Amino acid sequence: MSLQIINQGEQKISVKLQGMPLQYANALRRICLNGVPIFAIDTVDILENSSILADEGIAHRLGLIPLKTELSAIETSSDSDRIMLTLDSGDSTDTRTIFSGEIESQDDTIKPISEKIPIVTLAPNQRIKFEAHARLGRGIEHAKWNSSNIATLTETDKDDEHILTVETTGALEPKDIILASINELSNRLDKFKETVSGLK
Repeated sequence: MSLQIINQGEQKISVKLQGMPLQYANALRRICLNGVPIFAIDTVDILENSSILADEGIAHRLGLIPLKTELSAIETSSDSDRIMLTLDSGDSTDTRTIFSGEIESQDDTIKPISEKIPIVTLAPNQRIKFEAHARLGRGIEHAKWNSSNIATLTETDKDDEHILTVETTGALEPKDIILASINELSNRLDKFKETVSGLK
């Protein structure tokens, strides 16, 4: 069984899987899509909001902002670990748009993947202030925790050879998604083996 990178970019990676049964290759594909834990905003406390957008609308937008997640954070953090992110627009006499780059994180490695994601537009004398908490989660729980936009599996002219293509949401590097997925699949198989071994 072998894995070979055949194409790699900032957003997408394609790898050739050789000697891997189709069912295992497809399991790996599904884990790449929604089985790798990443950070996303889970809870939002709106401390002040005088914009035209309701609190629930702002909380929903914040939850869908992809957060950069380091592979090391996945290995050292638990699902109960929470990272605080805050924003205070302050007062302004001009109409302006609040962007994701204004969000401050208590952990510099966990922050929005882009500084240019719009959150809300404020009219003069409007203000928004919130505290949010991000945690590790998986896409099977909610789409905001998907590590990949797409994960496809295509066949070649050989029976035991498949091409796995993964496009990241930006939370993880494409290569890290593959590595984390392999580790996740291995852990699941080990747990299944333990369960079967314990049957009487």
